Amino acid sequence: MKLKDLLIGADVLELHADENLEITGVSYDSRKTQKGDVFVAISGYTMDGHAYIGKAEEAGAVCAVCERKPESGIPYVLVKESRRALAMLGVNWFSHPAEHMVMTAVTGTNGKTTTTYLLKAILEQELGAKVGLIGTNQNMVGEEVLPTERTTPECFELQGLFRQMLDAGCTHVVMETSSHALYEGRVHGIRYDLGIFTNLTQDHLDFHKTMENYCDAKAILFQNCSVGIYNADDPWAARLMKDATCEKFSYGEKAGADLWAEDIELGADHVAFTAVTKNERVKIWVGIPGGFMIYNTLDVLAAALKLGVPLVRSAEALRKVPHVKGRVEVIPTPGRDYTILADYAHSPDSLKNVLTTVKGFAKGRTVAVFGCGGDRDKTKRPQMGKIAVEIADFVVVTSDNPRTEKPAVIVDEILAGMEGTPTPYAVVVDRVEAIHYAMDNAEKDDVIVLCGKGHETYQEVNHEKRHMDEREIVAEHLGLMR
Repeated sequence: MKLKDLLIGADVLELHADENLEITGVSYDSRKTQKGDVFVAISGYTMDGHAYIGKAEEAGAVCAVCERKPESGIPYVLVKESRRALAMLGVNWFSHPAEHMVMTAVTGTNGKTTTTYLLKAILEQELGAKVGLIGTNQNMVGEEVLPTERTTPECFELQGLFRQMLDAGCTHVVMETSSHALYEGRVHGIRYDLGIFTNLTQDHLDFHKTMENYCDAKAILFQNCSVGIYNADDPWAARLMKDATCEKFSYGEKAGADLWAEDIELGADHVAFTAVTKNERVKIWVGIPGGFMIYNTLDVLAAALKLGVPLVRSAEALRKVPHVKGRVEVIPTPGRDYTILADYAHSPDSLKNVLTTVKGFAKGRTVAVFGCGGDRDKTKRPQMGKIAVEIADFVVVTSDNPRTEKPAVIVDEILAGMEGTPTPYAVVVDRVEAIHYAMDNAEKDDVIVLCGKGHETYQEVNHEKRHMDEREIVAEHLGLMR
């Protein structure tokens, strides 16, 4: 591909290279650069790609796309923002794949994964669509599962994933879209048919610093989609949608939204309600418990409605949807008189939601096993400690992806929020031992909630991901693994 064709749509400030230069690849990591590549130098938070332009040139790069003049003599293109330029290079390199599929993006602190899975199921069952899914649990092309590193991939890989989906026959894409991806421009160059907002509660303040910044990052989605579906009950909704340029469609638990819920029923293994619009009323039943599932279902119903699926048909599809892995997921404990659940809850609001849900149906104690991730928002640690002892009957404080921090330090910051509590608790820093401890001390009819890992099967320590599957830990403890 010629350089001029690769740069279409990029915000080019200066061109110091032959626009007819033939490019045979694109890279932004000098270790992966090959002969004939254009190298995009991205200014990151810990590393600056401009320092590696020379390495990329040695590896065979024939041109650099960068924000400042390279020290080497390599031909270069000066751009306003390298990552957004990389996004447009990806769009052009892979021949605009997103334009040929119906694109839906889901953003919000909690509920993104459940929303994407439920919507995928409805579109497949009721429209006969082949759906590509991008998210925290996994990426999927129809039923084929692909590995995933983070919620929203880097922009160039993202476009490659879209191309793979399109080539495989996908007609629709449903993807989780993080605030980081929106703010950094990882989804730059994509025009979404639908944008969905679930909710906004404290998380990622290590990155965004303030809730206002966090909200504004998510609001970017609604300036880049045709229809915006949003939670009218969320206190941040007004700010989020203030500058939206799309058609707006609201949902909530209160009459007055475009779609709302009445006759809400919360069961131990399901939620049920009546979905209401100005034109119809439809009974809804979903086999996933928790009050938060009302919102997770309403946003899916609204999205499906806008994509051409009537409420009554969505209701039929939702009755058949299997449980989402890592979301209030039962881990088998045959022969035992207690229950173990795994849930991805890793923010104050999600921890509150899952513990409140369990507390509502547990016949015995609600036992919370949780920790907080390292190198992330520290202010939520005492908050999560306080929430745990306020709702659970017994708490085991442990580790959860400490990354480069000392687990004991993280635990101490959690304990600061638990001071003076009458709720009994234990501290077992090693997460495997903490799970063993909770099981060894379980009482009849207890529900043990393993919070924070959910679908994850690793523990991240000092940038190394070590295998740790909580399902295997439970099975091994019960002597079920040979």
